[in-house]
Amino acid sequence: MSSLSILCDAAVTAGVVSGVVALIVGAIIGAIVYKIVINKKIDKSKTNAVKIIEEAYAEAKNIKKESMLEAKDEAQKIRDQANDEVKERRSEILKQEERLNQREEYITKKETSLDTKSEQLENEKSQLEINKQQLNDKIKEQEEVKEQMLAKLEKISGLSKKEAKDILLENVTEEAKKDAGVIIKRIEDEARENADKIARDIVITAIQKCATDLTSEATVTSVPLPNDDMKGRIIGREGRNIRAIESVTGVELIVDDTPESITISSFDPIRREIARLSLEKLILDGRIHPARIEEVVQKATKEIEKTIKEAGEEACNEVGIYNLNPELIKVLGRLKYRTSFGQNCLKHSIETSIIAGLLATELGVNVAVAKRGGLLHDIGKALDHEIEGTHVSIGVDLAKKYKESEEVIHCIEAHHGDVPFHSVEAVIVQIADAISSSRPGARRESFENYIKRLQQLEGICNDFKGVEKSYAIQAGREVRIMVKPEQINDSEAIVLAKDIAKRIENEMQYPGQIKVVVIRENRVTETAK
Repeated sequence: MSSLSILCDAAVTAGVVSGVVALIVGAIIGAIVYKIVINKKIDKSKTNAVKIIEEAYAEAKNIKKESMLEAKDEAQKIRDQANDEVKERRSEILKQEERLNQREEYITKKETSLDTKSEQLENEKSQLEINKQQLNDKIKEQEEVKEQMLAKLEKISGLSKKEAKDILLENVTEEAKKDAGVIIKRIEDEARENADKIARDIVITAIQKCATDLTSEATVTSVPLPNDDMKGRIIGREGRNIRAIESVTGVELIVDDTPESITISSFDPIRREIARLSLEKLILDGRIHPARIEEVVQKATKEIEKTIKEAGEEACNEVGIYNLNPELIKVLGRLKYRTSFGQNCLKHSIETSIIAGLLATELGVNVAVAKRGGLLHDIGKALDHEIEGTHVSIGVDLAKKYKESEEVIHCIEAHHGDVPFHSVEAVIVQIADAISSSRPGARRESFENYIKRLQQLEGICNDFKGVEKSYAIQAGREVRIMVKPEQINDSEAIVLAKDIAKRIENEMQYPGQIKVVVIRENRVTETAK
């Protein structure tokens, strides 16, 4: 029984061992199989990973290529924009240099003129000293003659100086009473003449204080070309470019046989200036086609609008008016491109405002109203080619629209005498307007009228006795007269100058003033043998 138990136990143990061995062997086989499966999955994953990497690399390469192309396009745009800005900046610098050169030339001319005037004053001072000495000598000579005459009279009449004086006073008293009325009348006439002289002095003082540039200008309607081939490029295939320019700018381009030049025709000075600036930009850029033309014209229009606003602000600052309506400032700036008889309207308005302010200061009236009325008196000319009516009525409507005072509106309304004057400031604005427009060099004069005026001036001078030759110089603003010294002495030369000046005032019409200079010269020549 025990042996059987032992055998049973052995069999059970052997079964357990076999089961354990079988489990171990199965686990090993399962591990091997699992490893094989895992290796296959790993190989497949590696293959997929390589494929994904290759696809990612290809995609990254494409993205890089596209990014480089976009970067090149962006760089080209930035480069083009920078070139445009450089060109615009260069153009502004050139314009500034031109303005500075003009200002420097004007200052140089002014210095030369002042030096010349200083020299003339010194010469006149020396001549006055000589005349003073001569006058003193003559006074002494007359005193001596007077003493001699008195001595002779006392001797002949047998009366003393006091007795003769008493008799003379009795005889003269009645005549003096009769002459009193005549003297009073003469004093009244002299008072009127002095009043006129004071008025002239006030006007002359105002003009002398207003030192502005000459404003005669010519409207530029011709655009220079680098060569005649550029005409063809501006016209374009079947005329598409020139039609595009005319359509966008509203002007007419005249392409004729004039070498290396194109003429711009338009009644609107703003449009003409936009077209001129656009053509210059297109010629400088070289790319001329309808799309580019529209782009350039838009830029030129913005530049002109900016220039107009700046011109209006500069005008207000120059005359000292700082509370003008912004829209009225823009309209005022448009006068920069408006001329009247060759005179720039904006400069004329500035000059009129300055002169009006100076006259108002001299007369003690409202300076602010006079200056404001002078600046705005021709504001209607900025829009007279767009709106029906005279520039006076247009200016009045604009002033009312932008809430200007009644005094300023009346100055605008009355500066051509269309309505009666109701204020001293309105009269001052009219006077300042006349001074600015009629002074020498302000407005162009036809060549024929200019020649006739000089001939008439010299003819008047030559009609006087003792005149040898006369020369009109300084564009007719001065005449120099050579007299014969054996016929005209120094005293007669003074009288002659006054007579000639008086006749010129009565017989001629001329802008500004004419200076009459009489020259009397003695020359003695001897030859040494």
